[in-house]
Amino acid sequence: MSDEPAEPRGHRGEALSQALREDLELYSVDDLDERVGLLRAEIARTEAQIEKKRASKSAADAFFKF
Repeated sequence: MSDEPAEPRGHRGEALSQALREDLELYSVDDLDERVGLLRAEIARTEAQIEKKRASKSAADAFFKF
């Protein structure tokens, strides 16, 4: 058991939901370009996780099909 206190948890995707409500008028073009890059990286990370989960599910389905 860890001695570190558990951090309070919000609902899933809370940080993303907050980011989507930000006023983009406050950002420079460079800031917006950086934001797009970060969002694209997050999309790629999310898609990779989806594929990993699909592969695991397919393997389990194949194993239990017999």
